[in-house]
Amino acid sequence: MNHSQLESLTVQVFSVSRCDRWQARERLQALSIPCHCTADGCLVVEINSPLAVIQLKSVVQQLTASRAELVNWLENCWEMD
Repeated sequence: MNHSQLESLTVQVFSVSRCDRWQARERLQALSIPCHCTADGCLVVEINSPLAVIQLKSVVQQLTASRAELVNWLENCWEMD
């Protein structure tokens, strides 16, 4: 499937705490992923590609994972061939 065949998907992110959603929004916008925070504090993200899915997962992981989980993830990345 090529990128031109992908449809846009709009998702609401609830796993990030309300106070961190603005930080997530800023990071996602820096990555050119369309998103906004609604008046009630929800983070709404438009996914247009597989790369955007991976980047969204990474941003959410950085804001929700414990330090130990992030260290473990990084160590696993270094061990990959």
